[in-house]
Amino acid sequence: MLTFFVISFLTNIIGPLIPDIIKDFHLSLTLVALLPFAFFIAYGVMSIPAGMLLEKYKEKKIMVAAFLVAFSGSLLLALFPGYLAAVVSLFLIGSGMAMLQVIINPLLRVSGGEEHYAFNSVLAQLIFGLASFLSPLVYSYFVLNLNKSAIGESKFLEIVKTLIPENLPWISLYWLFTIICLLMILIILFSKFPKVELSNEEKAGALETHLMLFKNPVVILFFVGIFCYVGTEQGIANWISQFLSVYHGYDPQTTGANAVAYFWGLMTAGGVVGLLLLKIMDSRKVLISFTVLALVCLSLALFASAEISLIAFPLVGFFASVMYPVIFSLALNSVKEHHGSFAGILVTGIIGGAIIPLIIGWLGDHFGLRAGMFFIYITMGYIFSIGFWARPLITNKTIQVSRKNKIVV
Repeated sequence: MLTFFVISFLTNIIGPLIPDIIKDFHLSLTLVALLPFAFFIAYGVMSIPAGMLLEKYKEKKIMVAAFLVAFSGSLLLALFPGYLAAVVSLFLIGSGMAMLQVIINPLLRVSGGEEHYAFNSVLAQLIFGLASFLSPLVYSYFVLNLNKSAIGESKFLEIVKTLIPENLPWISLYWLFTIICLLMILIILFSKFPKVELSNEEKAGALETHLMLFKNPVVILFFVGIFCYVGTEQGIANWISQFLSVYHGYDPQTTGANAVAYFWGLMTAGGVVGLLLLKIMDSRKVLISFTVLALVCLSLALFASAEISLIAFPLVGFFASVMYPVIFSLALNSVKEHHGSFAGILVTGIIGGAIIPLIIGWLGDHFGLRAGMFFIYITMGYIFSIGFWARPLITNKTIQVSRKNKIVV
């Protein structure tokens, strides 16, 4: 659970930082978009090698290695703040997080007991969402307090201020990440790990299996679905603060960061609501209805007044919350075998979080950020279409009331 928290805390901080990085490093929208690109492309590069390393060296060693890679990335940017260092740093941190993602779910299944896995998975997602909510608030705390002329009441802030350039208070976060990674390494080294036997659904499978799956049009369609979802999620989260600053004049260090925090917070809340709805509705209908509402909120965020935009952006997160689990489950339920290999292909679709924000940034440089974010209508439109063409072999079980008023599953 602690690892889930740390993964999220380190992953979803990029969006709030973008306005500061643009201003401090004098970057175009395209160049700043290379930062989330570097982070999420690491998932495409590292996911399969991490799976191979896991089978040879097991969970404990790979988790330590993952946090060492993330530690080196965090320390690099903390010591040498600059644009190129930031690109390399985020690639290293992303590589570490990709390695952890391969390990953490099988480890959760075994350590918590298979009979509790479903509950623990939901709990882990709530913790994941909590960390995403907290990290922008921690960023606001640091930049606001480190900018104050007198911070003598806090020895901690005094120490932090000596470590960072005076005009780059947000670099303090990467010192914090360095400490967190070091602590996680120590915790893991002194922890006892259970023996993990990967299930058929968790094993990656041979290269021939992957190539065979890629010949199946359904596999490609669902891969594009995950690509579009992660691209949508990151394309919104990474540009919320900058959009609110450019078009409505909101302070990115306070109001913008809070908007990003509530985007992730409401996404967590929406996930809970989605779980309940999936017990009474077909998952395809849930996906269609939530996507329509997300599109409505996106339109309000882009075109309505400042006050409405400030509310609408987080609400997009609420309605986007069901997209990933529904798409993933529909995908796995649409093939008869090789679920482990198929899951690996789907996870590689996370590289959408690298590509889509970059496209938005490039379009933003040429036509304005609002026009750039129009691209999200395309990715959400594709997600919307999944609810119509998906034909799962197994549909989700729902609670129904029989004619005798008995609840049946």
